[in-house]
Amino acid sequence: MTQVGRFIVFEGVEGAGKTTQIRLTAAYLQNQVNVSVQVTREPGGTKLGQSLRQLLLHDSPMNDRTELLLFAADRAEHVQTVLQPALDQNTIVLCDRYTDSTLAYQHYGRGIERQVIEQLNTIATGGLTSDLTFWLDLDVSTGLGRSQKNISGDRIERADVDFHQRVQAGFAALAQQFPDRIIPIDATQTVQQIQTEIQFHLAERLGLGG
Repeated sequence: MTQVGRFIVFEGVEGAGKTTQIRLTAAYLQNQVNVSVQVTREPGGTKLGQSLRQLLLHDSPMNDRTELLLFAADRAEHVQTVLQPALDQNTIVLCDRYTDSTLAYQHYGRGIERQVIEQLNTIATGGLTSDLTFWLDLDVSTGLGRSQKNISGDRIERADVDFHQRVQAGFAALAQQFPDRIIPIDATQTVQQIQTEIQFHLAERLGLGG
């Protein structure tokens, strides 16, 4: 089995289809490319993170800066105990959300100063950035309609549409700012069309598959 550690992140607004594409990508890499894969998420990729996820998404409302600090705590634990150890073992890590989500939601969405967020991200990550980030680009109303079909929505999903529009605009701005790392994917395509495009970029950018 070929072992090449890579850190691949999936981003997007609520209901963009990240969970489905991560599952399909993991199966493709394991079965077709024959590499070791670990799937994880933020928040909630560690035991501590699971408790923080409950606080962040399902418990009482909180101050915006409290929310930011809880996300940073989750990330610091995640990087040190899950992400970096897996990458050190040459594992392909697929992560549902990472630092771009913090900028999109807490800076563009909540209005917290970008410099503050970037400083916290630097502390929490120790400098770890993704090798590739897939941004599943989907209209906010479509995404929210998908994510809220079977549940009432978590604390962030229940935010007003204007907030989610700002988040979407944030992802678009980040994709323009970091074109070498962030790949926009049209998430209005079929599930298989999206997956085919992801597989193409994995081969072209990282030499995984082809």
